[in-house]
Amino acid sequence: MKATEVLADGFGRIREAVHEAAGGLSAEQLNARPDAEANSIAWLVWHLTRIQDDHVAGIAGQEQVWRSAGWADRFALPLPVADHGYGHTAQQAGTVRVDSADLLLGYYDAVHEASLRYLNGLAAGDLERIVDERWDPPVTLGVRLVSVLADDLQHAGQAAYVRGLLERR
Repeated sequence: MKATEVLADGFGRIREAVHEAAGGLSAEQLNARPDAEANSIAWLVWHLTRIQDDHVAGIAGQEQVWRSAGWADRFALPLPVADHGYGHTAQQAGTVRVDSADLLLGYYDAVHEASLRYLNGLAAGDLERIVDERWDPPVTLGVRLVSVLADDLQHAGQAAYVRGLLERR
């Protein structure tokens, strides 16, 4: 198995976790927060999707799906269009509300497909390319993709945890 196939498998696991965490929930459940400081499933899935969209589009030299496919307009959030949730306060996180799981999962699936298209076009040697020199050591493409995978899986797990809390109420 090639390294790019391993990465594609990892991104597929994120998709499974996201769908398990958010699929079939009502808008009320998606937007519910266990307490005033906690993140909702809507915020967690939106944020992990925005980060994946931002980072993969950036390394691919492409426009984010958020803008290019009109998702920013469909979500109509009271946030700057470039916002992806990093560093959000509890109040800012509370502004991320969705009307349906279809909207949330539709955006995630569009980003997932764009990510897979990019991954499928890579050769193993591409993973050594430096994509961010602001760090020491500089960040390679492979490291950036693993970073996205790790972050997304953490947030998907958090969303699953929140779902479990909601189902116990």
